[in-house]
Amino acid sequence: MNNFKNIRKLAEIFDELERRNYDALANYNTGKKVHQKQLNFHKSLKRNRWVFGGNRTGKTECGAVETIWLARGIHPYRKNKPNVTGWVVSLSTRVQKEVAQEKILKYLNKSWVHDIVMKQGKKSAAEYGVIECIVIKNVFGGLSKIYFKSCEEGRDKFQGASLDFVWFDEEPPEDIYTECRMRVLDRCGDVFGTMTPLKGLTYIYDQIYLNEFNDTEVYYDFMEWADNPFLSEKEVERLSSTLSAEDVEARRYGRFVNKNNSLVYKEFNEKINVVEPFEIPRDWQDTISIDPGLNNPLSAHWYCVDYDGNVFVVAEHFDSGKDVTYHAQKIKEICARLGWKRAQNGMYSALIDSAANQRTLASQKSVTELFYDNGILVNPKVNKDLFSGINRVKSYLKNLNGESKLFIFASCTNLIREIKNYFWSDGDNPVKKDDHCLDELRYYIMSRPEPTKKTNTQISRDKERLFQALRRQNRYQ
Repeated sequence: MNNFKNIRKLAEIFDELERRNYDALANYNTGKKVHQKQLNFHKSLKRNRWVFGGNRTGKTECGAVETIWLARGIHPYRKNKPNVTGWVVSLSTRVQKEVAQEKILKYLNKSWVHDIVMKQGKKSAAEYGVIECIVIKNVFGGLSKIYFKSCEEGRDKFQGASLDFVWFDEEPPEDIYTECRMRVLDRCGDVFGTMTPLKGLTYIYDQIYLNEFNDTEVYYDFMEWADNPFLSEKEVERLSSTLSAEDVEARRYGRFVNKNNSLVYKEFNEKINVVEPFEIPRDWQDTISIDPGLNNPLSAHWYCVDYDGNVFVVAEHFDSGKDVTYHAQKIKEICARLGWKRAQNGMYSALIDSAANQRTLASQKSVTELFYDNGILVNPKVNKDLFSGINRVKSYLKNLNGESKLFIFASCTNLIREIKNYFWSDGDNPVKKDDHCLDELRYYIMSRPEPTKKTNTQISRDKERLFQALRRQNRYQ
């Protein structure tokens, strides 16, 4: 009897091994080599997720596997549902056939297929034709449908349906993207995209990368060749050496490229320089920095410094079309929430643009005087040298040793957005647009003393280990 049980168990093992030999989905991200960026994408519970990746980085596999997991009802990180309906959106029918459709068929176990509806060709040889819909057996007992759509059809062909998800294989036209978001509204569904940003600074750059609407459901990550453990390092370097600088940025690193201007703060790394808020010790508190505006936005940030000279931006006030009384009240409210220190005269102190000393036609008092009347003592004696300020900020984002000294709380969304969208103009100056936060960041950093040689104390060593752990955690979230 025991021999029979052993033989039966051995047969089950061989069946499982045989299944894994042809089941690409079962082998996805298993074994010694794991694509961590792919797993990060799948683990995110955000409802609008994007992978910006270079060519051959493994981004399309993310979309194909995510699609099958959702349709099959076997997603390992999400709540699964029966009878799921979703769209796979490609730029053209040809691209659908050669890319998204091919990847879906690669990872889809044939035993799960209930039916295939073809646009062109025979379903017995679906890989050689153009698929309209794949009907999949859902593990809950029902049937799920994956429809293939082409942007060539136009926006009108994307109306009417009620969906659980949409996968965009490459960046669609904005009207189709907007229409697809409406399709998942009633089911609280998901949209996700995998793309190489070859078109430059498009609406996806604004809405996803910059997150201009501060949508809490937006997630994105970049994939580059080094993230794909299955690519040859020698081949990566060989191909990189044959590409232009612009192509390397987009096709290797998956980064957005401004075809006319270059980024000012290339040193900024959101995975390192942006941290989740935590409780700041009171003796780290330094000062507030303000860039004043009435019709234009007024920007104010709260700056702290730890014992090793690391700067933390811990709070933000950003609003436009309001008077000084309003802004002063908001600043005092944030100070109260933070338990912010006061000067000896009981007032809050801050740096401010020297232009605040000027009187306007609308007031007999300067902005400096108006802030003083509202309980905030502002110091307009700031160093406004543009190039020195930019270089100092760069050194805080990443110094010559590759270390970061500037960390921004994730809640300071406007400062983060401006850093990511700050470009040099055709001349020697940055584009004068959306830089209110960056101006007062410069004022503050220029008020800091020149960095001194780092002391290698036990406290600094412990702190460095803590920062390394936080950076690793941020990198894999």
